[in-house]
Order: sequence, then C-alpha cells, then structure tokens
Amino acid sequence: MLRRFNLDRPTIARKYHIPEEPFNPYFRMDYHGYPYDEATGLDEETMKANLADLSASLEEQPRPIHKATLFAYVLDHTRIDVNAHDYFVGIYAWGRLISPHTCMKWFKERKDAHPEAMAVMAAYGGAAAGSGGLDFDHTVPDWTSLIELGFSGVLERARASYEAHLAAGTLTPQKEAFWRGIEIEYSAILRLIDRLYRYALTKTFDKAPKIAECLHQLRSGAPRNTYEVMQLIYLYFMLSESVEHYQVRSLGYGLDDTLYPFYARDLANGTYTREEIGELLAYFLFQWQAIGNYWGQPLYLGGMHADGSTRVTELSHLILDIYDQLGIYNPKIQIKVNGSTPGDFVRRALDMIRRGKNSIVFCNDDTIIRAMMSRGATYEEAADAVISGCFEYKKRAGGIDLSGASVNAVKPVALVLDNGFDRVTGRQLGPRTGEPGDFPDFAAFYRAYLRQTEHIWTTVLDALDALEADNAGINPALMFSATLPCCVESLTDALESGTENDTGVQISGIGTGVDALMAVYELVYEKKLATLAELRDAVAANWEGHARLRAASLRCRHKYGNGDPMADHYAAAILRFTCDLLAGRRNSHGGRYIMELHAARSFINHGKKTQASPDGRRTGEEISKNASPTMGADRCGITALINSATTLDTALANNGFCLDAMLLPSAVAGEEGLEIFYALLNTYLAKGGASIQFNICDADTLRDAQADPQKYPNLQIRVCGWNVLWNNMAKVEQDAYILRAENIQ
Repeated sequence: MLRRFNLDRPTIARKYHIPEEPFNPYFRMDYHGYPYDEATGLDEETMKANLADLSASLEEQPRPIHKATLFAYVLDHTRIDVNAHDYFVGIYAWGRLISPHTCMKWFKERKDAHPEAMAVMAAYGGAAAGSGGLDFDHTVPDWTSLIELGFSGVLERARASYEAHLAAGTLTPQKEAFWRGIEIEYSAILRLIDRLYRYALTKTFDKAPKIAECLHQLRSGAPRNTYEVMQLIYLYFMLSESVEHYQVRSLGYGLDDTLYPFYARDLANGTYTREEIGELLAYFLFQWQAIGNYWGQPLYLGGMHADGSTRVTELSHLILDIYDQLGIYNPKIQIKVNGSTPGDFVRRALDMIRRGKNSIVFCNDDTIIRAMMSRGATYEEAADAVISGCFEYKKRAGGIDLSGASVNAVKPVALVLDNGFDRVTGRQLGPRTGEPGDFPDFAAFYRAYLRQTEHIWTTVLDALDALEADNAGINPALMFSATLPCCVESLTDALESGTENDTGVQISGIGTGVDALMAVYELVYEKKLATLAELRDAVAANWEGHARLRAASLRCRHKYGNGDPMADHYAAAILRFTCDLLAGRRNSHGGRYIMELHAARSFINHGKKTQASPDGRRTGEEISKNASPTMGADRCGITALINSATTLDTALANNGFCLDAMLLPSAVAGEEGLEIFYALLNTYLAKGGASIQFNICDADTLRDAQADPQKYPNLQIRVCGWNVLWNNMAKVEQDAYILRAENIQ
C-alpha cells in the first residue's frame, strides 16, 4: 500500500532536520532540514532583526495586537515549500521567532513583579520539593469549529461577534484588542495559504495539482475531503506550536472519529480509494516522526458515544495498520477503551506492542467519565472527553490549562527526618515537626509526613497563583481562543477566563514515597533494626558505612507495586489526602486544581536533587514515575502490580493516571500469549484502572543493547508518556530499566 510513500520517505525525513547530523529533540525547533526556495521568503537572521525592530515599534499597542502583528510578519515573510515528495506543505520559520519579544519577555516582567513568588519557586524547585510553571503546552482547539468553518469561517464568526458587541454597546477596549488580534492572525493565515496555493501553481510535478486544489479550498472555506482535513489539522498544528507558542496536544477529536465522515464520503463518491487514503495517512503521520518532539505528539483513537456504542470504525483499523507499516513511534497513540471496543482492534494494538511498537497507551473510558464528571462535566461531555497530552483529559472546546505544578512525595520523608530542614539547599524548608526522638510511634511520623506534604503544596501553589494571574498578558491565546465558541461570543481570551481555566498538578514519586514510609515503619517501629536517628544518619551519609541497614531496607516486605495491602493503602491515602487539600481551593482565575499521577521528567529531575531515602534509594537516583512502583521494586508479577494500582481511586486523579507495566516477551508470545495479554488489560480496566502502557523486554536484551547499541537501532522504551529510542537514553536511565527487567516475573 505504501509503495509511493516509501519512495518519498527519505525526503520527508529531512524536512525539519538532517537525520545524519546531531539533533536534540528537546530543542527540535532550533533546526532546519533541506533548503527551501530563497525566493519565497527571508532568511531567519533577517527576520529576527526585523522582528526586533517591529516589536520595539509596538510597545504602546495592547499585547494581543502586539503579538498578532509579529505572528503575521512571520507568516508573511517565512520561506515556504511545496515539495514533489510530500502532500503536506513546508513552513521554514518554525522556531517560535516571536517568543523572545512576547511570552518570554512578558513572563520575565511578570516574574520580576513577583520576587517573593519567584523566591519560593527557586527554593522549592532547588530542593526538588515542588516545581511549577505556566502551561502553554496542553491546548486542544475546537476541531469541530475549525473543520466545519475552515480558517476563513472562524474569522468571519469572530467578526460577527465583534459587530454584535459594537452594535450592543458592549465593546470594551479589551474586547476590541482581542478581536483585532484574531483578525490580524487569521487574516495572515489566509494570506499564507494563498501564498502556498500560488506557489503550488508554479509546480509541475504530479502531486502539485492536488496540493493546489487543497490549498485553494482551505483558503476560501471548509475542507471537503479526507486529505483537506488532514492538511488543515497539520497547518493549524504547525502555526500554533511553531509560531503562536501553543502546543497542540490532540490531532482531531479522535483522529479516526474526526476523519471518518470524510473517509466514508470519499469512498462512496469515488474521490479516493481506501488504499489512496492509507497512503495519505502515511504522509500525514510521518510529519511528526520527522519533527522529532522528545515528548511525542499524541493522537487518540476509539472511545464511545454517549449511548455506549463504539467509535471504532474500519478507519481506526486502517490508521493502526498504516502506523504499524511505517514502524514509527511518533506520533504516539492513545486508545480509548471500554466495554464496546471491538476485541480484534485491541488485540491488533497489543500485538504491535509485543513486537516492540510500544508507543501506545490504553485509556479507560469509564474512568475518564468518572473523573470528568467530578470536575463538573455532564455525562455526554465526559463521554466526548478529549485526551489532551500524555494522559490528560479535557472537555471538547471547554478548557485550557493555566499552569502546572509537581510535588515530590519523597521529599516530605526527608523533611520529617530533619525537622523540616533541607540538606540539599541548607535551609529550613518545612515546618518544624520534631526531632527523631519526638516520634514514639509510626503514627506520629506519618502525621508529620502529612504536615510536611501539606506545607509544600500550599506554599508552591500560593506562589503559582501569583504568577498565573495574568497569563493572557503573558501569552495571548488568539489562534486557539478564536476556535472556541464561548470565547468568540464573549470576545474574551481563553486565558482571561473566556472558558474554564484549570491548574494541572501532579504527585511525583508516589511509589518511592510510600516505600520510604514503609521502610521507616518496618526498620524502626516494627523490627526495631535501627532508631529513627540512626536511620536518619544512614540516609544523610547516602548509606555509606550502613550497608547492612540498606540491605534490610531493600528487602522490606511492604513495597508498593506488589499487591501488599499496607503499602497500597498508604498510596491510596496519600492521593486522597492531597486531593482533599485541593478540593476547596480555587486558582487565581477561580478555576480548579486538577490532579494527575504523571511524572513527566520529574522522576529524574526531582530524583537528582533528592537525598537518599529510607527505602534504600541513593542520593540522585530517580524516583518512581506516574502511578508506578520504584524501578525494580515490583517483584510479584503483573497481577500484583495491577492490584496495587487499582487500590487507589484512579478517578481521584481527575486529570490523568497511568500505570507503567513491564512484561517478558515470553509471557505474551504466540496466540496464547496474546490472549493472556488481552486478559491482563481487561482485568486492569475492570478493576477501575485508568491508563496503562507496556514495555515488553527482558534484561538480557537490554544489557546486550547497552553493550552493543549498533545492533539495536530501533529498540524503543516507553518512558512516562512517550517513547524514546534505547540508544538515545542516558546510561543511568537504561540501568533503571534493566533493574526492573531483572525483577519482573
């Protein structure tokens, strides 16, 4: 099916950076691929200089107009590409060139105006107790508006709202500036599409007429067929993420569900055959593999309608088939599963995972619905919920994240041991909860742990509230807000409470935090192998000179992830305690704090700055990720791991909850192994699990890949919420996966 694409693949792989040259996926936008026609636009150095001059001339303008004018300059002057080897256009200036003059500059001004909040962030971030920042990385536009109206229709809808406010006398200066910003940006988008269309007309290769026809339609109206919808999604993504500075974290409202009406119509009227749409999907999906975002670009498939019927169609199967044939791991795929999801579709995905294509996560619709309804969504809204990142949930056209915070569940243990003093930064970070001799029993120690936990959360969120109060003044969300009917009707930026404004928060290292608590319980209070002061001194020494005590700690029987009731219920209690802390609290926009058990890179970044912990972990080692156990701690098999994770009320993590599982290849081999794999997934879902992702590997293979990386150029590892090539991982991270593989059963 992909004969034509395979001929073009090497060119598309060079579209955004040169594969043979060094590449840092964290800074993917700093690169360029093959050269673009110099006659189509300016070089970036000239653009940067001109943007600086233009920005200086706009200082007196309202920020929406300031930002929009710079946005328009980039679109009017960037080099463009319509390539013989690609159905999707090229935009050369994709490095967020306006950001130094807008959000980066305006956020610095915000930080300078709140030195107390910044001092808190520096102190708690430096100690790895908690970290936070503004969130411009988890937007999902209203794809329904974009696809039904097109870019031109979105602009005209905003114009009609502006004229209605003008006629009603309700047009404030803020609404005027917001409208002008939308008008400037969407007019620039239409001019860019027109430039691309006219450039396509100059080409004579065989793809050119189809590309030109597509661009002609998108310039003037809504997409009519599958290809035009995909081009619209791609264009919105590139302009939002690469110029507007807002990541787009879902490709459609379920890529299969979004495309299916066009797919069915195209097949019925003969516009495209199934094979032709499959080939177009290959060109579309491969764009994100070529971009190379470290975090991966999410898209989701499946789900259910409010009546319980499945959204899986033949197009869902086709997308999986094409993805499998491409052998890529970006974009990453989330599959929304429920009781109506066809078994053959799920088994197809599981088979891909066991063959090493593990950039797939399963998300339980039932848990998503419970979580979303706890946030005020109706049942119908919850059934339609969007997956808006690695595992996060949102209503369609119903919200934007203001900021995010991650609090380290291991740190409070260290603070209790040292009476609130932090050895990493050398300062009194937490309340004075007592010296080691002041805790006659574990109950007293645990209460002190909760006090330290509450203090960290309160302190970090107080500081974050000050920073996020004026997000719209830092980074006006014009392109995004224009897609949301509620924002357009009120002429209010989504970040100015034009829609629901939530603050996403995460518990980092819950598994390691529980293990550390359980080690205190077992070593000090149950078995009395050491006093609390002696245990404190051992971890303060990074276990040097305390090998016997560390060995006892590593052997503690109460470890999260092994189906141990005591450890598991403490994990559930910490999640509940934290959610209760946040339940009555509102952020600076009157929105909610929404909880997630997802670590992102906190499991490494927090671990680096967290001193040794009573569970046997050494200073600087990573802590547990997501809702998962400490690496190497789960030794009782996958069933015990599932029992541990589902002891927690997964819907309390109402913005996402993910369990990382590792299985041996032999456990899922053959037809019998596939059925076992399928049964394990269904068990997790039936017990109330939320999201789950898998690594299928054994320790021998990983050790061999570490020793001889050239033998394993395509070996992938699922990390938190994205995939990484094994050969791109640091050795210390590889060692952690080897340790876990050595201990799984």
